[in-house]
Amino acid sequence: MIQRASELRVKEVVSVNDGKRLGFMFDVEIDMDTGKVISFVIPSGGKVLGFLGRGGELVIEWDRIRKIGLDVILVDDAGLTL
Repeated sequence: MIQRASELRVKEVVSVNDGKRLGFMFDVEIDMDTGKVISFVIPSGGKVLGFLGRGGELVIEWDRIRKIGLDVILVDDAGLTL
């Protein structure tokens, strides 16, 4: 299945561990040498600033993405401190 980044932006990111809603996908980081997706970026709120992220962003590495569905992106956030 092929999807455009604009289609991913309307999908909500949800934890597979506890069903917590983490936000909506905002941006994608791509390795320009290989053309592979490195991570998804989500604007973060006050509760999740420490989640693999930089200030104001929630960065979810590609290996934590479990499923990209029709409406949601499921991610494994086990072991991460929020």
